[in-house]
Amino acid sequence: MKPVKVGVCGLGTVGSGTVNVLRRNAEEIARRTGRPIIVEQIGARRDNPACDTTGITITRDIFDVANNPEIDVVVELIGGYDVARELVLKAIENGKHVVTANKALIAVHGNEIFAAAREKGVVVAYEAAVAGGIPVIKGIREGLTANKINWLAGIINGTGNYIMTQMRDYGRDFADVLKEAQELGYAEADPTFDVEGIDAAHKLTILSSVAFGIPLQFDKAYTEGIGKITPLDIEQADELGYIIKHLGISRRTDKGVELRVHPTLIPKDRLIANVHGVLNAVMVQGDAVGPTMYYGPGAGAEPTASSVIADIVDVARTMNTEYGERVPPLAFTEESLDSDSDILPMDEVETAYYLRLHAVDRPGVLARVASILSDKGISIEAIIQKEDKESEMVPIILLTHNTQEKLMNEAIREIESLVDICSEVIRIRVESLD
Repeated sequence: MKPVKVGVCGLGTVGSGTVNVLRRNAEEIARRTGRPIIVEQIGARRDNPACDTTGITITRDIFDVANNPEIDVVVELIGGYDVARELVLKAIENGKHVVTANKALIAVHGNEIFAAAREKGVVVAYEAAVAGGIPVIKGIREGLTANKINWLAGIINGTGNYIMTQMRDYGRDFADVLKEAQELGYAEADPTFDVEGIDAAHKLTILSSVAFGIPLQFDKAYTEGIGKITPLDIEQADELGYIIKHLGISRRTDKGVELRVHPTLIPKDRLIANVHGVLNAVMVQGDAVGPTMYYGPGAGAEPTASSVIADIVDVARTMNTEYGERVPPLAFTEESLDSDSDILPMDEVETAYYLRLHAVDRPGVLARVASILSDKGISIEAIIQKEDKESEMVPIILLTHNTQEKLMNEAIREIESLVDICSEVIRIRVESLD
């Protein structure tokens, strides 16, 4: 069979890793694919010394790749929203298959891109867009086909997980660890996407669509960052039997699908609670198989290249099959996607809560706080009051039973209105992941 000719757009970390692995493992990949896969052209603004491009045509205009009649598969690795969208749509218009590692592109423009691909009968594959080298998209889309997925939860941002791990292991402050993460290259100069949960929400949006058969709806995802977490919170969580992780959680309920990213207390004995450093993990609970977990490196040149190349191989294997005979991009056939399934507003989500507040150390204060919670129908599971001999304000930790987010927010506002006796209330959600 004739070779599959690939055009790679972007020669950064993932692009260089993809070219290097394709060339190094060319024989092994060809044995699995049934035909050679050749990097015919690279579109990149500059060369990368980490990548040997000998014998490959180089262009500084990435659209040359999308317009090259010799290219079968365009690999989009430039990142971002607008230019990447334009490039991918141009490749599709020209009848080329597309492989991308761009989670922002798929989460925000995926519905449009998949519709265009369907019209042209080409494949858009995106395994590397979620959790780097972990084949979680294929795991859900193909391996769990028999299951009705009930929920999934993931540590899907390595930067946030590195920060939380360092804070727990060494009692360090958030700002201190963030600075180190930037110096090590784990965090960008502007870390907003990582530490505020936007990057994780991109990935969670994709996972949820594949798991539940719903259109991509990134604009409805709830995000909350980790900047307010302190070593005291981590210490108290540990005493209560929990570990704090920055989780993406999606759950099917009678009212709609939950889609949320936020700091979460997880019981210590859960496997996902023991995923540390820059590693990623995703738990998926299916009605037939039960809980499963997918674990490994969520970023990096060759781990992500592993997923990119797996997609190229999948495309190569199915190039001669009809569009309707291929695995649908979101696991469910396009006509069966559940467009009526709402994303549940965060106010309607029900979970347990960890609350930390600083209150004046005198009789009656705790009773007033407990009374506010009781008036909202929120029951308390545990209370810890810490001593602070250097201040008249002492930290109070409360753990609640399950309640609705709206009621908890109302209670927090009332507690914070007690300005003479209380300061800001820090809230962290608690999940058992059973």
